[in-house]
Amino acid sequence: MNAPRFLVDADACPVRDEILRVAGRMGFETIFVSNGSRPIRPPGGNTRIVIVTDGADKADDWIAEQATPTDICLTNDIPLAARCIAKGAFCLSFKGHPWTENNIGAALAGREVARHLREMGMGGGPPPMAQADRSRFLNALDAAAQAALRRARDATGL
Repeated sequence: MNAPRFLVDADACPVRDEILRVAGRMGFETIFVSNGSRPIRPPGGNTRIVIVTDGADKADDWIAEQATPTDICLTNDIPLAARCIAKGAFCLSFKGHPWTENNIGAALAGREVARHLREMGMGGGPPPMAQADRSRFLNALDAAAQAALRRARDATGL
């Protein structure tokens, strides 16, 4: 089984520094995937940037195709999270909410309800990131990283 990695939906990622901090501490490869519409500052360490061709969902397609059961997909995109979960990967939102097989169906349904309400002129977007969200994200990312390491060890029999 592959070593755990962070696969980051980078175009709207508000927690790059937090991801790099955990990746550096734990030795995870981190891949920031972008469609190139927003510049990404070059990261350091065991990190790379993948710029995909322009087009709707091309970054999502790349992440979903690469995801393995030891990877952690970091995204607020619920359909992308569903695709990665289907491949067995761990998934977290940028506010530290874990997406799982048990909650992704309800999240997809809720997304559709919210879209419909927005089309009717009702509702709004999510609240901005707060410090509590960043703390929750760091805790959830650390827990997911530990779980991915256990999964990788279990798969290799070490």
